[in-house]
Amino acid sequence: MSEQTMQAIRVYQYGGPEQLKLEHIPLPAPQPGEVLVHVHAAGVLPAEWKARQGFFRAFQPATFPYIPGSAFSGTIKEVGAGVTAFKIGQAVFGRSTMGTYAEYTTVSANTIALKPVSLGFDEAATISGGATTAWEALFDRGELQADQRVLILGASGGVGSFAVQFARWKGAHVIGTTGPANLDFVRSLGAETVIDYTTTPVEQVAHDVDLVLDAVGGQALESAWLTLKHGGTLISITGQPSQEKARKLGMRALFFSGTPPSTERLQTLAHLIEEGRVKTTLASIFPLHKAILAHELSQSGHGRGRIVLHITD
Repeated sequence: MSEQTMQAIRVYQYGGPEQLKLEHIPLPAPQPGEVLVHVHAAGVLPAEWKARQGFFRAFQPATFPYIPGSAFSGTIKEVGAGVTAFKIGQAVFGRSTMGTYAEYTTVSANTIALKPVSLGFDEAATISGGATTAWEALFDRGELQADQRVLILGASGGVGSFAVQFARWKGAHVIGTTGPANLDFVRSLGAETVIDYTTTPVEQVAHDVDLVLDAVGGQALESAWLTLKHGGTLISITGQPSQEKARKLGMRALFFSGTPPSTERLQTLAHLIEEGRVKTTLASIFPLHKAILAHELSQSGHGRGRIVLHITD
């Protein structure tokens, strides 16, 4: 790679994984308030293959070509005007709106934090988009309190695995659903009740739930309505739950896809990780040129933890 170009994945039209094109493109330059980051790893989020397929085109149409990805970890290469909280050479993680399936990205200094020393770059790339979404869904949107009952659909996934740990740390009673291969894993994260969704209807086990966090959708989401107590809350990160059903049942239901995390929020999560209260989980690691395989795995909907693109050492 020359000093003026970088490798990046770009998408030129809606479609399948084959739309992920590896190219050489010019390096971006940081604007005031931004830093240029040499990306070491990028998280692969389900929202990224959904965006590639056009799932969000009705309310958030893509501007082609674009670089997928938002969660990352890396090293600051250049600092834009006005940035004083960070300096060149620091290892950071966070969220970029400019795309992270690339060797470099620009990012606001307000949405990054110093990487936990105990984590490698691959592990750190799982935090934004996994931990940040779980935290905001549980506490900012769901207002989860100690001793409440929370049901997490997809408890072994990139968001669910963090949600289990955060809810348990808060003092909630945690119920999680997962497949047979991950039952012990979800228990190890702190879930007190673990349901094998392949053999047991969730409504047979979970009752009087205060909060449902849905990371699965489909029939799993429909079944979860029956577990909630009157006045309970259902939050889905997979799509908009039925508002009509919520009104009829006397419940609150909302769709939440995550917002850019603040430096303060990222620092809170890094602190919990450094204290050993929360751990990251890597599902699979792919090099940048195999982003197609990473998307195919993400789209399969099965796995444990977060898929990551390892871009540079």
